[in-house]
Amino acid sequence: MAPRIDIFAIVILLGVVQGILLGGLFLTGTRATSAANRTLGWIMWAYSAAIFEIFLCYTNYQFQTLWADNFAEPTNFLLAVLPYFFVYARLHGRLPKHWRGHLLPFGFWCLYSIFWQYQSYDYKYNSYITAWHPELSYRPFTYWIPEDPLYLRDHVNDLTLISILIYIGLSLREVYFSFKKNQLPFFTKQIVVPLTQVRNYVFLFCLFPMVFVGVKLSFQKDLGDYLLGSLVTFYIYATSYLTLSHSVLFQVENTVENRKKYEKSSLSEDSSEVILQKLQIYLQTQKPYLENDLTLPKLAQRLAVSQHHLSQVLNDRLGQSFFDLMAKCRIEEAQKLLTDGAHMHLKIDEIAEQVGYNSTSAFHTAFKRITGQTPAQYRAKFLNGEL
Repeated sequence: MAPRIDIFAIVILLGVVQGILLGGLFLTGTRATSAANRTLGWIMWAYSAAIFEIFLCYTNYQFQTLWADNFAEPTNFLLAVLPYFFVYARLHGRLPKHWRGHLLPFGFWCLYSIFWQYQSYDYKYNSYITAWHPELSYRPFTYWIPEDPLYLRDHVNDLTLISILIYIGLSLREVYFSFKKNQLPFFTKQIVVPLTQVRNYVFLFCLFPMVFVGVKLSFQKDLGDYLLGSLVTFYIYATSYLTLSHSVLFQVENTVENRKKYEKSSLSEDSSEVILQKLQIYLQTQKPYLENDLTLPKLAQRLAVSQHHLSQVLNDRLGQSFFDLMAKCRIEEAQKLLTDGAHMHLKIDEIAEQVGYNSTSAFHTAFKRITGQTPAQYRAKFLNGEL
């Protein structure tokens, strides 16, 4: 049959290419030292394999590549396992214990697929047209070996859905207990990195089982799989967007100076990720920078980490010193007070004191350096509607 190229085919093929490139990005260089990044790289490659098979079937190129029929079927058992690994690694800085056990269904299906892959091309041709072109005639064929000795292949969609629901449940459980541990409501509107980001990621992935069920109930055989492929492609595009616009989600390259400074440090990348998450949550929930006597040793003690490791995380992961970070947080808080109607009666020196500055002149200097204007100018612009 003639190839069918339409908008779905183009979108899916571009998603394949994008997924391969993203997978390579997260699995190479210093980025690959982070468990979350490694997992994300494997997610992109698994997604690419799955939707490439859909692309071949949907466009009729499968007629020219019968040898590859169902080659990506084992990835059905990675579609939810790997996202669960990513959620766990983002929250804890490491993979879950006994993570290899979660991959046993994938490994089993890889071995079980051998029975399928050794079938004749005529058999694979019949299988393909049964799923995608039932109007065509079958070819005579001979079994080489049993293609489904355990009679499992007819239940692959059911097993896939069960796997997805189980691992979405496990992912939601991890996120819920992380919020609870930090004494935050699960549906808080406050942006707490990485908790709210990971929560929203899981919610986004919850679309998959709903679309999966809808497609399988609406279409016979695999005729609607291009819709599933389009959704997975959307996940790849969304990851690309986050990589470009929210790089704080992922490990960034260290500067040469910082690498030299901390080249003898015992801090691993996973431990660095954990410290960074604890710091961000503590800053957003407790606001310790409002204390005028806060120091790096005090902050490290409250986070239960070493002062040296905290300093390394600030320099390597945020590109800031402790004093730069405190100034940034305090000025952001001051901007809120300067534009809050309930605090318009406060004088500039009173605001400086409330955000942790003992000296009004130091507050003015920091505010001008960070915002490019004085506190009085900032408030005046707000009152004039210029902000």
